[in-house]
Amino acid sequence: MQTFNHLITTRPHEVRQVFISDLHLSAEEPALVQAFLALLDDCLALPALKRLFILGDWFEVWIGDDAYLTLSAAARQTHWLTPLIVKLKQLRVAGCEILVMHGNRDFLLGQPFCNLFGGELIDEPYSLAVGQQHYRLEHGDALCIDDKKYQFFRKIMRHRLTQWYLLNKSLTKRLKIADKMRDRSQRSNANKATYIMDVNDTAVQTALTNNDALLHGHTHRPHVHQATKDKKRYVLGDWRLLDEEMRQPKVSAVIGTAIEDYDGTEFGLVEFQALV
Repeated sequence: MQTFNHLITTRPHEVRQVFISDLHLSAEEPALVQAFLALLDDCLALPALKRLFILGDWFEVWIGDDAYLTLSAAARQTHWLTPLIVKLKQLRVAGCEILVMHGNRDFLLGQPFCNLFGGELIDEPYSLAVGQQHYRLEHGDALCIDDKKYQFFRKIMRHRLTQWYLLNKSLTKRLKIADKMRDRSQRSNANKATYIMDVNDTAVQTALTNNDALLHGHTHRPHVHQATKDKKRYVLGDWRLLDEEMRQPKVSAVIGTAIEDYDGTEFGLVEFQALV
């Protein structure tokens, strides 16, 4: 895996698409927010960038678009989300599509919020042509079928009636529900075997049917796997704060890039780092 301090320092005129996941942004982690803004600055400097994909868990928790949309104009001015929206809108105006997928933390994210910056909420799995190959994009939690309790929970929470029920609760009640679910998840995961929380090989093989490659996040285990003799599975990394005690902490993440030049299109994972 290559290491790049900034995306724009390597073949900037050839980067066509950027793929990220598992940022887990929140007001409680301002360093991650600043790192995301730094990535957007890099994206704005890429002259041929066509698409930015955010493949789930963009936010640590999302209790509904109305948590932001119902804010007054004055409240929005100081809200931590506003700089992100402004920068994303600049990127969209510059000609880059912004495609957002649900994760297990932000499945209540809606198109109304994405409309603020001209983004598009996409379903998973999402099929994408990268050169001559067909890539399957998804968050990754649906591939962890050995975790049967989580898959049952996922099925319930992704049901439209469950989401309708949640979104009709007050914001205060939704926040309490989200906190309880997060605490329960952390306690449950602490007692699970490592393999249970990773993808299942059979699920991967099924996902690769009629596809040349699979790209996902969720597991926080970035790597390039040779899934079959001629098919690969790319795993994006979560965004992590490094050297927290240093004067200028660093955030690191493994992201995906599709680069196009005279020889064709090349996909790969790179390390993005930002001093915050």
